[in-house]
Amino acid sequence: MAKFELSMPKMGESIIEATITKWLKSVGDSVEEDDVIVEIATDKVDSEIPSPVEGKIVEFLYKEGDTVPVGKVIAIIDTEDEEGSEKAEPPAEKEKTSSGPDRKEEKAEKPKPEVTPQASDDDLKRSERFYSPLVRNIAKKENIPFDALETIQGSGKDGRVTKEDILDYLQKRPAGSTKKTAGAATPAAPSGRDRKISSEQPPVSANEGDEIIEMDRMRKLIADHMVMSKDVSAHVTSFIDADVTNIVHWRNAVKNKFQEREKEKLTFTPIFIQAAAQTLKEYPRINASVDGNKIILRKNINIGMATALSNGNLIVPVIKNADQKNLLGLAKDVNDLANRARNNKLMPDEIQGGTFTLTNFGTFDSITGTPIINQPQVAILGIGAIRKKPVVMETPQGDVIGIRHIMVLSLAYDHRIVDGALGGMYLKTLRDVLENFDINRPV
Repeated sequence: MAKFELSMPKMGESIIEATITKWLKSVGDSVEEDDVIVEIATDKVDSEIPSPVEGKIVEFLYKEGDTVPVGKVIAIIDTEDEEGSEKAEPPAEKEKTSSGPDRKEEKAEKPKPEVTPQASDDDLKRSERFYSPLVRNIAKKENIPFDALETIQGSGKDGRVTKEDILDYLQKRPAGSTKKTAGAATPAAPSGRDRKISSEQPPVSANEGDEIIEMDRMRKLIADHMVMSKDVSAHVTSFIDADVTNIVHWRNAVKNKFQEREKEKLTFTPIFIQAAAQTLKEYPRINASVDGNKIILRKNINIGMATALSNGNLIVPVIKNADQKNLLGLAKDVNDLANRARNNKLMPDEIQGGTFTLTNFGTFDSITGTPIINQPQVAILGIGAIRKKPVVMETPQGDVIGIRHIMVLSLAYDHRIVDGALGGMYLKTLRDVLENFDINRPV
């Protein structure tokens, strides 16, 4: 029988490696085409690799927990094809492997880091250790000198420094410690109001009867990202209420027809995404990022939608060019991305490139909330639950009280570049767009 080489697939331009988290089949198992063989994880997303062929698994070349470069062969499958060997995505150079998942990679075959030009290029190139792009970016941003980086004890495979390792180092690093330059004087220890308060977590003890649950990998990434965002951005949150009665009545009138015709559910989320994207075009400084002292105004409007998973974690798939799509296109994207997110089917590219994020607190009947900015964006919109409320309305005959559908919008923004006036104007304009929704709009 012919041997088919299953390779670690390419999962996006910035993804150069992935970790094997779980083999779902065993050596000797028969597999059908599209049977899922292995679960993998990157710093961005968890994914599954299906078998492109029908056959029998004869060998795993890596074990669970191994980090594998893109393109490397990870498993061998015997097929019925007698014409010769095939490869799913062959690597640039064929890897020499020994049988079994416990083999060690040759040192010469370690992937070389791609480093952007900077003072520490030569240091990183001569290092015996591999530093992932994520670790290198953190080191560059936090001004960690090469000598200090080399001292960090890595918990990854072969002593590799992981994101958790470098963040742990930053928490324990003395305040103000940076790379010394020749002839530079050692700064005096800060005192009084200039002293930086340590953010190290105080000791926590477990009492009798307490249950201790280890964070899974995704929860650790979420925790690190949230803490990092609060540390990077000066968070401010503004609130405004919106009368969405027209939207509620319109959706109730057309949702059944919409689903029958398009085979898609019509939720409120694509309506809100469309309105948010339309308003971002008027306020491009909300659709931006900060790079040091530079402001990057994003050309594309790519809106991430925070999606809760069944295991309690959160992921943010991104709708690219949301301002260029009609309501049907947005509804299809929202439903597709949400379903695949909950079934662990997203690709890394589908959770990258966001320029603005929307999170719907109303899904869980929360009135409002103060969301945390999804770095490196500068704003995130929170959507609260829609509630019927008595509202004073102005009419030609005078003020009257009516029952209206009211929703609270919250906008958390980075006060480094978004002031209260700009944040308030964005919210007010967004409210106007929602309140002036055409109830006679065709489906």
